[in-house]
Amino acid sequence: QVQLVESGGGLVKPGGSLRLSCARSGRIIRLDAMGWYRQAPGKQRELVAVVAADDTPYYGDPAKGRFTISGDSVKNSVYLQIDSLKPEDTALYYCYVRAYPSREYWGQGTQVTVSS
Repeated sequence: QVQLVESGGGLVKPGGSLRLSCARSGRIIRLDAMGWYRQAPGKQRELVAVVAADDTPYYGDPAKGRFTISGDSVKNSVYLQIDSLKPEDTALYYCYVRAYPSREYWGQGTQVTVSS
């Protein structure tokens, strides 16, 4: 059973920074990608950033410029550094894994709230 546990969310003032962490446990045949999605109230879940098995990062449109994804070499953990936080970054941030064959796994989410 694959489990993803996120941490690092919280209440931050505009302009601040956060580092989200996701720890993966459980066996998979082959990990294809690991990363982050987010969902704001009343909105659809959207891609923030994922890192592929070859360490290539992919960023969604909202994340370009202020977000940095990283992970350990075996993708047991993945991190999301968010700088210059804006109120529109407020959302529940989900850790995500795509694995062979066509498996997807989600964490429970960690809340990020940006407010003065």
